[in-house]
Amino acid sequence: MAWSLVKPERRGAVLLEASDAVRRSIALGMSPDEIAAVVRTLDSDDIADLVSSLPEDLRHAVVERLDRTDQDEVRSVLSFPPGTVGAIMDMDFIAVREDTTLEAVQRLLRRRKRLPAHTNQLFVVDRSNTLKGLLPLSRLLLEEPETSVGEVMIRQPVYFYTDDEVRDAVDAFEKYDLISAPVVNLHQQVVGRITVDAVVDEINARAQSESLRQVGLSEEDEDLFAPIARSARRRWPWLVLNLLTAFFASRVIGAFEDIIAELVALATLMPIVASIGGNTGNQSVALVIRGLALNQLGPSQLRQILLRELQINAINGALWGAVLGLVTLAIYHHLPLAAVIAAALLLNMLVAALVGVLTPVALHRFGRDPAMGSSIILTATTDSMGFFIFLGLAAAFLV
Repeated sequence: MAWSLVKPERRGAVLLEASDAVRRSIALGMSPDEIAAVVRTLDSDDIADLVSSLPEDLRHAVVERLDRTDQDEVRSVLSFPPGTVGAIMDMDFIAVREDTTLEAVQRLLRRRKRLPAHTNQLFVVDRSNTLKGLLPLSRLLLEEPETSVGEVMIRQPVYFYTDDEVRDAVDAFEKYDLISAPVVNLHQQVVGRITVDAVVDEINARAQSESLRQVGLSEEDEDLFAPIARSARRRWPWLVLNLLTAFFASRVIGAFEDIIAELVALATLMPIVASIGGNTGNQSVALVIRGLALNQLGPSQLRQILLRELQINAINGALWGAVLGLVTLAIYHHLPLAAVIAAALLLNMLVAALVGVLTPVALHRFGRDPAMGSSIILTATTDSMGFFIFLGLAAAFLV
């Protein structure tokens, strides 16, 4: 087994980077004492992240075998609901008093030998550990040593409560270019900090999850090592939806069988109209989902983005419809057919813009995840409408 080849001192870091399924399978083959020995080299927030994926009884057994300090910190982190700042905070931070001189703070840091990762500022607190301000390391190094912390500290710091949503912290880190920030409880007492590496991990996880939801997969399907039967069952609803929409699209084509038989070129050109419509609509879907995630789409903004997407697709549809028409004319030497496919491409791109904007908005209004399956619904609509528009125009003007 590859796990046996990992050096004991590296096992904690390796286990932390493994997927949940792999981590669980390895942990279930180990005793609580072995797991505790492996994770003891990690920081408390990393230990909490690792043991949170274990079965509850095994999780408690592992925590009970940790050092007293680690036990308290891990239990504190695990007590916060997933998706909150408290659940991802780091409890390793440095706090100083505002009446301390900068020289005394420097001596304190030298005695520590090392700083916690991503430390760009120290937290200034009073005797009850209440947050008073922040001391950037740049001011600590550049100001006169006799200066007190209170004279140079930042008195209006950016901070977070333990029950704040992680997505709010991500937005703040992006807006203010933060590296670290204090986390406080309801009494304004500092209990930890949130760092840029945790925020980047959250951004990556959010991006990966969103990319999966856009094609109808849930977060449980993200793990490549998840059980096959369970993953297969989770995909059934969207496969059924695809089957129904594909059947509907086939019936649209079937309604025009006589026309296709009379003009075979229609069969070779149909996929072009449908494909371009789907790709164009997915661009609109991505913009709308981003706007919904950032709370930027009120009624007026929705009308504005709908009109904007229709205008953009009208321009692109007219331009590339003309190009497609010219290519069709060059291949088939049939001017009416070239005009029909140019018009069909334009109309289907307008449909794609309309559906691409309204589908995620409608899912959001009904309390559904707008990213979950929007592209599937869009593709089904643009395929069916693309076939119907193209073949309908052909029936009207070519036969």
